[in-house]
Amino acid sequence: MKSLILPESLRSDLKNPLGLLCKGEGRKCISDMATELKAARKIVAVGDMTAFYLLEASMMPDIAIVDNKTKRLPAPDHVLNRLQIDSYKTIKVRNPPATLTKELMDLIKDSMNREERLKLVVEGEEDLATLPAILYAPLGAVVIYGQPEEGSVLVRVTNEKKEQIKNIMDNMIVEE
Repeated sequence: MKSLILPESLRSDLKNPLGLLCKGEGRKCISDMATELKAARKIVAVGDMTAFYLLEASMMPDIAIVDNKTKRLPAPDHVLNRLQIDSYKTIKVRNPPATLTKELMDLIKDSMNREERLKLVVEGEEDLATLPAILYAPLGAVVIYGQPEEGSVLVRVTNEKKEQIKNIMDNMIVEE
């Protein structure tokens, strides 16, 4: 398998939050999620603004998956500057829109077992990285991502959630 491609039939399903939706601005959402975040075994942030707001709240995600964009436009300089963290190992990976490449999925899977903090910089689009992040994260972890025009979503990683994500990924188009 080279890649998984998101078919049209699944696009509307993925517009619905995969976890708890916190409506509102990023800073408020991170504050509202603080108890869950502090109790999490591992924190994975998907998206530049999600990672930014976590860092601004002094909550260091274990893994930040970013693409240096927000809403398909270049992320503002203050966001990019905040995401430059010396204590993170940065790894670059290519991943086209509406796709999960084998390279990205393998990188996410491998990163879950590492102790060091990682920043995965996606050339292309990181939106679907939420799926393998949930699938491969340890039980008790949380994955946070932005819900456009609504707020932030916190996904508690449970066996049931992993099964839901596996079913979604099993229905994607496999490209050899």
